[in-house]
Amino acid sequence: MPAALTAPSAVREDRPAHRDGNVLRRLAAYTCSMLGDNVYYLALSWAAVQAGTPAQAGAVMSVSALPRALLMLGGGVVADRFGPRRVVIGSDAVRCAAVLAVAALLLFTRPGLWPLALLALVFGTVDAVFMPAVGALPARVTSRGQLARVQGMRGLAIRFAGVVGAPLGGLGVATGGASAAFGLAGLLIAASLPLLVWVRVRELPRDDGRPAATAWGDLVDGPRHIRRHRVLAPLMLAIALGDLGFVGPLNVGLALLADERGWGASGMGGVLAGFGAGAGAASLLLTVRGRLPCAGLVAAYSILAGSVAIGALAYVPALAAAVTTALFIGLLAGLSGAMCAALLQTLTEPAYLGRVTAVAGLASLGLAPLSMPLSAAAIGAWGTGPVFVVSAAVCGLGGVVALGVPGLRRAELPR
Repeated sequence: MPAALTAPSAVREDRPAHRDGNVLRRLAAYTCSMLGDNVYYLALSWAAVQAGTPAQAGAVMSVSALPRALLMLGGGVVADRFGPRRVVIGSDAVRCAAVLAVAALLLFTRPGLWPLALLALVFGTVDAVFMPAVGALPARVTSRGQLARVQGMRGLAIRFAGVVGAPLGGLGVATGGASAAFGLAGLLIAASLPLLVWVRVRELPRDDGRPAATAWGDLVDGPRHIRRHRVLAPLMLAIALGDLGFVGPLNVGLALLADERGWGASGMGGVLAGFGAGAGAASLLLTVRGRLPCAGLVAAYSILAGSVAIGALAYVPALAAAVTTALFIGLLAGLSGAMCAALLQTLTEPAYLGRVTAVAGLASLGLAPLSMPLSAAAIGAWGTGPVFVVSAAVCGLGGVVALGVPGLRRAELPR
């Protein structure tokens, strides 16, 4: 790697993130990659439905979940050992090559489901490395005082990719079928590579000067670092509880609620749009402000207020009220999520950023999705109201943890 890209002076400490070309290049690369992801998932679902039964299509779509969950902690070790920028570049290169290969295969043959399942497996495996590296990268491209603003900018990129990616994927499918959509996804991911190469990073201190451990030692050092930290451990518990109570109601539960109330698909779309607008507003607030005082308290009260809104969503009488409630849920969830992520990055020792991010990702992608089938089964047995209230209580426990631990309650982001 060129020395100019890793020199400590290459990262400006005094420049706001939204005016820093280095941060903006990283944001543009991330946005291209997320756009490619959204197009890829639409292309994969369309191709799987066309090539097999609905059950087979569902199996293909779920193939990536297992390697992602199983390998996530190891991916954090890879990010910390080799540097997140290198890992992100390598991950995007592999994903780009895999998607373009399947696009070419579908263009000339009709191979069935096996290449789609293999592609999903590759994506899940690469995601296990990509996600911890992406989480560890901001601390190397900006100062600690700008991390909250970077989280806000990241949230805006995610919302933009979600809004634009699906129509792009649909346009690709309409123009040239699944092959064209996969090709478009590959090109979007490829666009991130030169931007990432251009991003300058600084080297962070390894830790206390100890020599590098074995791969197994590195693996267990991540959870051990969290467990021994007086703030990181409760913060991770608050994140896990918040996600566990949030994912079920806002995915499976919302669809069942919309069906029960007769809102239909358009009504459900309106509620999801309200949530997206609220989350986007939270991201915009952090992008503009850059830092909110009393970060620990803001996170705690946002989780608590968001949990109340989740419970109320099942009892609102009209669609307009549900959309408004969802807007508040999105605003509060976006605010608490960004505060927790910024605190996690500022409190973690630099040498452990990838592994700590991996543990947080595992809590969201490993534990939280378990609430979806449980929520569906529970709603079938007891109805939407009681299940939403229980989910809200689980989510609220995250806020109780944040308020109950003095170190987390008093946590501040650096100026």
